[in-house]
Amino acid sequence: MRMKHIAAVIVVTAVLLFTQTYTSARGAEYKIPQTVDMTPVAEEPAELYALSAVLMDGESGRVLYEKDGERPLANASTTKVLTCIVALENSPGDDYVQVSQNAASQPEVKLGLQKGEQYYLEDLLYSLMLKSHNDTAVAIAEHCGGSVEGFARMLNRKAKQIGCKDTYFITPNGLDAEDENGKHHTTARDLALIMRYAVKNETFLHIAQTRDYTFSEITGKRTFSVHNANAFLDMRDGVLAGKTGYTSQAGYCYVCAWEKEGKTFIVSLLGCGWPNHKTYKWSDTKKLLDFGDYNYEYETYWKEPQTGKILVTDGVEDDQDIGKKIYLRGKCSVTAYDREKEVLLKKGETVTCKIEIPQKVSAPVLKGEKLGRIAYYLDGKLIDSYPVYAEKSVEKISFKWYTEKVFHDFFH
Repeated sequence: MRMKHIAAVIVVTAVLLFTQTYTSARGAEYKIPQTVDMTPVAEEPAELYALSAVLMDGESGRVLYEKDGERPLANASTTKVLTCIVALENSPGDDYVQVSQNAASQPEVKLGLQKGEQYYLEDLLYSLMLKSHNDTAVAIAEHCGGSVEGFARMLNRKAKQIGCKDTYFITPNGLDAEDENGKHHTTARDLALIMRYAVKNETFLHIAQTRDYTFSEITGKRTFSVHNANAFLDMRDGVLAGKTGYTSQAGYCYVCAWEKEGKTFIVSLLGCGWPNHKTYKWSDTKKLLDFGDYNYEYETYWKEPQTGKILVTDGVEDDQDIGKKIYLRGKCSVTAYDREKEVLLKKGETVTCKIEIPQKVSAPVLKGEKLGRIAYYLDGKLIDSYPVYAEKSVEKISFKWYTEKVFHDFFH
């Protein structure tokens, strides 16, 4: 009896354990752990910490999401992205950069340059981008632009070339500044455009992705090691580049480029919290990247155009009867590459194809003459177009033709 009782207890216990396990397994299908963030990325981020934010398609420059994206704000050390790319485009990396007293006297964060020292420009660019040193930025600016003011003109000129609409830089390091033309500032949209431009430069990418770098003053008397302060490099695979920033006016700022499965996204954040909220920028960045990755995919957009017939007024062709209307067709030639072009589209978005050619043209018309175009629009903005040409020539009718036609018809 004792053995039977023990066996029964074991069986009951096993059944209870099985039932609990089964219930837990079934329950897992319905219950969501409270510690998991289940915010649907299919919807636009409802709440961001940043005062201004942009998610941009790195390929086309199209803004996919924005929160006050064109609001001018201080942007702190994210300025150094443009400082780096302008230096790369205007001076070779093996240039000697001599440190001035002005550069050496810059406030923290700084490398600790000393007046009269010399460094290779390329080494200072690692100091600039990895540790955001303010003295390094000024040394670079004075070398490339002759002065901080001269380099600021280079920065603003380049910003306009890139397509920035409301950017005004006074300092190469992004420290808060103001002059007779206004405050040092940019917008989240402009900052995203700057990063989009910068990541096309292979040297910039190499610098931005370097984790640790060691270099010396040219004489070798002092050696420095810098570690990349862009913590987002270790938070997510595929980060191409990123730059943090903080000043009392700007708050925490961040701009980065991220690539996944052929898609490149740019995130820019301005005013993303103040002290004790350093992690806000990582939260906002992840939300925006997840939103872009989930909702947007590349789609082809080429469609075979049906141009129809185009009436040619005052036109004439051989053996034509008097009063007969003359028509021609447009021809649009594209390559296999053109047919496979893709654009990043959100679920439900479509590209509109418009045939922008006139219903009639006046003679004379030459074969190969441009008549119009096939245009592709997304959200009302032109994304691509292809010219349409006349497939044949049509001469203009003349008095001589009428005379010859009447003579020919009368006698034949």
